[in-house]
Amino acid sequence: MNMKHGTWNIRSLYRTRSLKTAARVLARYRLDLVGIREVKWDKIRAGDYFFCGKVNENRQLGTGFCVKHGRVPAFKKVGFVCDRTSYIVLRGGWCNIIVLKVYAPSEKKNGDSKADFMRKESRLFYHFSNTI
Repeated sequence: MNMKHGTWNIRSLYRTRSLKTAARVLARYRLDLVGIREVKWDKIRAGDYFFCGKVNENRQLGTGFCVKHGRVPAFKKVGFVCDRTSYIVLRGGWCNIIVLKVYAPSEKKNGDSKADFMRKESRLFYHFSNTI
């Protein structure tokens, strides 16, 4: 199965009709799977795309995925580790494929928040390495 994929910082899409505009852009580039950050909603459909993500209570940060509607059967699971990390499991020919979307803290953040983020990511990689 061939898929076109990409990534997008999508933070301005909480305004009216902007999600439909994003779906048109994704369709123009014929993308099947897009990892997104700065998600402002949990689950919604626009055009031929299904947008899924996880946001915090302030509608900040957040990661997720845009999936073309015809490709939904290829997806086994979408998971949200925290408001900065999500993953999607794709059904592959020989084995499953895991795609991570990570929104790392910037250099301006304090050392404790970066260290906490790295601990969570290390546990996630360890978890996936033991399931393969």
